[in-house]
Amino acid sequence: METQAMEDARRWLAERGVVEVGARWVDAEAPERPLTANEIAHSWAGEVFTDEDMDTVEQVRMAFGMLDLLDEYWVTCEIRFADRGSEGPLPAEMLWDGYRRRLEADRDAEPVTYSLWVDWFEDHDTAATAFAEVLGNDIDHVVAQGSDDLLRRAGRVLACSGPVPWLVKQKAYVAAVQLLDLHMPLFKGLLACYHDVYGDLEPTAALAILARLQLPADTRDLPALRSVLAAGHGNHYRSPQAWDDAVATSTGSAD
Repeated sequence: METQAMEDARRWLAERGVVEVGARWVDAEAPERPLTANEIAHSWAGEVFTDEDMDTVEQVRMAFGMLDLLDEYWVTCEIRFADRGSEGPLPAEMLWDGYRRRLEADRDAEPVTYSLWVDWFEDHDTAATAFAEVLGNDIDHVVAQGSDDLLRRAGRVLACSGPVPWLVKQKAYVAAVQLLDLHMPLFKGLLACYHDVYGDLEPTAALAILARLQLPADTRDLPALRSVLAAGHGNHYRSPQAWDDAVATSTGSAD
């Protein structure tokens, strides 16, 4: 179902000659050459924030509508550029509500989770605020209510939260253990904490959380992660041989 924001983004693009013809996007001035959604995002997403016919709130709403319409990561880049640039910041509640809504939606959220991971969470200047806004501030509400949309958001955030500083995310990780539906996303989050170049965890605390997760016995990388954490390793890149040794040991045990 198309939202009003998507309809508005489609209209805004059409006013600039970018239209859909059947299943293709084209420039009205050169309709013989199809445009990809990525090309449109690179050409037009940033222009939303220079449109003086809209105030900042309308610009943010339009940008998120374009994200829904195109499903392209680059749109999230332009949103971040606008927030962090000389004309920023964007209205915080609208910015983060836009992320929360898309994390809760029953549709693919890969551009949004990728944006959180590589842009907001890997940047130490924004990681704490971003994590708090998309999960940390309301993890207790998520646990208490446990609705499908909240669980969907929490699972997606946990799985991509590897680069978030451990002390920022630890409370949310511990709280999430209470919900069985979040155990696999938590495991993916812990695995990312260990393997991401910018991943952050405290081995003893992470091992305690891992021990409480109910996971299939054949969960890939579970024995190896347990082993490296028990040995006190906090990141793959600080001791790469440790992971290789743990994998070899667990594989040998399985054999």
